[in-house]
Amino acid sequence: MTAFLQQLPALIGVVIGALGSYLAVVRGDRARFRREQAARWEERRFAVYTDWSQALKQQVVLTYRVAAHLGNDPHPHPLTPQDAEPLLADVQTAREPYGEALILLGSPDVVEQAREWIVTVLEMERFVRDGTRDPAAWQSLLERQRAGRERFYTAVREDLALPPGHAARWPLPVVTRP
Repeated sequence: MTAFLQQLPALIGVVIGALGSYLAVVRGDRARFRREQAARWEERRFAVYTDWSQALKQQVVLTYRVAAHLGNDPHPHPLTPQDAEPLLADVQTAREPYGEALILLGSPDVVEQAREWIVTVLEMERFVRDGTRDPAAWQSLLERQRAGRERFYTAVREDLALPPGHAARWPLPVVTRP
């Protein structure tokens, strides 16, 4: 029995060491799983943000083209409101699933900035649907749309911990009435 008692501290040390190794491995695996899971969700959020913004941008371009037909925008490829109607319906229908995913996965700030951006785009669409011919008012809507887009991308960059990006504000020619 004395031999066993003499080796008991070594045995206790082995058990404690094994338990410590086990706990270290388990904690490391949990931390790695959390990191990988966070990276997967980040990739999904990035995909949702880009898909939604690209779909919205298609709607924006169609409004530019109709505004050019009305004499409000310098877009080189004007489009009549009648020709644009089915295209606008298609891009809105295509955008809807991305919007739902954005609401589900997006941060509150990104979703709010997306809402503000799309409200302005809908105002642009209403402007061209009404057949308004007012380049100055159109220019004001363009500035609001560009500012909304910039705020959306800023919120996305903050949510995904990306570095600051370009504002994408290039000077465009102003349309004047003849």
